[in-house]
Amino acid sequence: MSEFWLISAPGDKENLQALERMNTVTSKSNLSYNTKFSIPDFKVGTLDSLVGLSDELGKLDTFAESLIKRMAQSVVEVMEDSKGKVPENLLANGGLKEKLKCLKIDLTSFVTHFEWDMAKYPAKQPLVSVVDTLAKQLAQIETDLKSRTAAYNTLKTNLENLEKKSMGNLFTRTLSDIVSKEDFVLDSEYLVTLLVIVPKPSYAQWQKTYESLSDMVVPRSTKLIAEDNEGGLFTVTLFRKVIDDFKTKAKENKFTVREFYYDEKEIKREREELSRLLSDKKQQYGPLLRWLKVNFSEAFIAWIHIKALRVFVESVLRYGLPVNFQAVLLQPHKKSSTKRLREVLNSVFRHLDQVAAASVLDVGVCGHPGTAARQPRLLSLRLFPHRPQPARLGAAGPTRPSRPRGLRRRRSFPRPRNPTELRV
Repeated sequence: MSEFWLISAPGDKENLQALERMNTVTSKSNLSYNTKFSIPDFKVGTLDSLVGLSDELGKLDTFAESLIKRMAQSVVEVMEDSKGKVPENLLANGGLKEKLKCLKIDLTSFVTHFEWDMAKYPAKQPLVSVVDTLAKQLAQIETDLKSRTAAYNTLKTNLENLEKKSMGNLFTRTLSDIVSKEDFVLDSEYLVTLLVIVPKPSYAQWQKTYESLSDMVVPRSTKLIAEDNEGGLFTVTLFRKVIDDFKTKAKENKFTVREFYYDEKEIKREREELSRLLSDKKQQYGPLLRWLKVNFSEAFIAWIHIKALRVFVESVLRYGLPVNFQAVLLQPHKKSSTKRLREVLNSVFRHLDQVAAASVLDVGVCGHPGTAARQPRLLSLRLFPHRPQPARLGAAGPTRPSRPRGLRRRRSFPRPRNPTELRV
């Protein structure tokens, strides 16, 4: 299990030195591998607009998370017979350097090599426009996902219902694929052929007694046409006027008359319907899977861009203007080292109070993406604040840094207390 944290700290000299100390400590203690996480400079606008964007990005983040869950689950369901190949269909293609855009990029590599897509989401545009572009893109993907999967699921359900009729024992399954026209006496005014289910231990008894169960049973008219683990399906021909009497006597001997009327047109219609549904499912499978692969990638890339935007917006709200912060991606080497890593962060950034605390974007990849998707669990991305304990204030203690002027007497900007986790 790999896990990634994205932290944001002020970009002044003191905090850059703190980041260097963090890199030194985590490297020497083999706690994590750290790299810079590049976020472009956006047009900030007013602090009031950033407050609104903070709330909107939180909702958009949740929506993107839910969408990716559903898309990953749809891939698993569509690839029902090839679940071992799910990982190679859940990728983030493009979004990295131009020369790599044609390559298949796994989700972990995309996060660790993240670069803002200037062509798709121009950083020179106002932040509101960038967020609006992301929101519209995800909304369109969701609309298309609903319509495409609904059509495929309806087709799949109808096919499963037909196939279920061919399953089960002789008491419940359809007989249209078992019997043939030659098994019945058809178009007779006086004679009729019945189908009787006989338990396996009673085969001999059936052969000895079926002609005497009722009057007017045609001698030597029985034939075994199908078997399962419990019994066999036999034909018997008799006169129509003794049907009720024969059924009663058969029941007394623990023989079950299966109600069935041979209708050649209806049987042909069922077979054609099954063939048509199989063909339609095969035709829709390829296009739907390709669409899911492409748009899962698009949705995932958009989601990571939303995470980057949240880091930017929250950093500006916490640290004030002008924009000056540094984002760093941390990859803990072991799950057992995360507690120690948090202690290092708390120690290194203890000079920051809770209002100006470093923001942490915790990006945790749970196992191999494809393996996780089958559980179903694909990628875990958590966004929550890193809030180091401030040093105690006393005669010799540090003074609490003042709030940036632009944020005075404004409402606080709460961060979520608990991680928001995606389990696709």
